[in-house]
Amino acid sequence: VQLQASGGGLVQAGGSLRLSCAASGGTFSRYGMGWFRQASGKEREFVAAIGRNGRITYDDDSVKGRFTVSRDNAKKTVYLQMNNLKPADTAVYYCAVHTRAILSGNYDYTDSQMFDVWGQGTQVTVSS
Repeated sequence: VQLQASGGGLVQAGGSLRLSCAASGGTFSRYGMGWFRQASGKEREFVAAIGRNGRITYDDDSVKGRFTVSRDNAKKTVYLQMNNLKPADTAVYYCAVHTRAILSGNYDYTDSQMFDVWGQGTQVTVSS
């Protein structure tokens, strides 16, 4: 499976962006999908995830209430709607896939090691 992320850009604080991550190959509906981000000089951090069973997880401290993750299995795409963006949200955003997810699984998607395929990243820059 391959992932292609898009939708990044430059936005003012308080603005919105919607990131998309399209998958090719494999059976998308069977995958857990995650979003991570990496700011310059910092480690990659978890943002949000949605399991194959629809279970959603957010990084509560930084994005909950502002970001929404969703998926469209027919389009093989996962989305990250980002509202009320802040300069601290500036980072390269990566999507990732957990290809070995089982429907009844309960996974810790905050752990980047759960994911075995990563997209190329899309830059999000929020100006103050």
